[in-house]
Amino acid sequence: MKKLLCACLAALALLPASCAQPVEPDISAYDTAGTAEIPVEILGELEEDVLEDLVEAPKYVALTFDDGPRADTTARLLDGLLERGAAATFFVIGEQIPGNEPLLLRMKAEGHQIGNHTYSHVRLLKAEKDAVVEEIHKTETLLKEVLGDSSFWLRPPYGLIGAERSKLIRTPMIYWSVDPEDWKLLNKDKVVAAVLGAVQPGDIILLHDFYSTSVDAALALVDALQAEGYDFVTVEELFRIQEVEPQAGVLYARPDRVRTWG
Repeated sequence: MKKLLCACLAALALLPASCAQPVEPDISAYDTAGTAEIPVEILGELEEDVLEDLVEAPKYVALTFDDGPRADTTARLLDGLLERGAAATFFVIGEQIPGNEPLLLRMKAEGHQIGNHTYSHVRLLKAEKDAVVEEIHKTETLLKEVLGDSSFWLRPPYGLIGAERSKLIRTPMIYWSVDPEDWKLLNKDKVVAAVLGAVQPGDIILLHDFYSTSVDAALALVDALQAEGYDFVTVEELFRIQEVEPQAGVLYARPDRVRTWG
């Protein structure tokens, strides 16, 4: 036993001095800022189906608001979106613009998209064709006076316009793919639950910045979906990301889904 112990000690004495000290691993190739990424060398060796499981594609969604702007609720919504770094699209009513011009300028400055929701929220499906053109033109004129020349996409009130009247429209039209009916529920938690139970990447969510409960729900949704990896973009950005060229007079529920007249 004593001979065995001596032999072991002798062997240890022959080891390099570096083996007797703990060696700090080289972590220079890793991101220590908080985002864990799979090294490129490993990714290149994986099967395609395994790679898809490991590297999740970005998830984009468009949050849209109708019937504003309204001084108190829209301003609070803009504050919350700015704090969270989320973009949105606002389909405004022409009658709501006078007196709220600073809100429109702020929307533009903070990267939001602004669209046309007619002048008086008229049902375009049943309106005379001249009235359809006037409702859209009056709001477009007001928007251009405040924001300058641009293409202000249309959201028909109630999502209704019909095949004949759609021929009069010179911009893309936006419907929606997720509608929690926030105007009916008037309850933050129920609106949030309805959206979270339905939303998918690429969706266009309909809300109304006219209601305080909808503003509360919208900000809670941004928090919840950002935590799930969603990015909030404008409708125009969503089309660009999905490489869809929107056409004038076409009503889109999503960039990849057209609303037909039935």
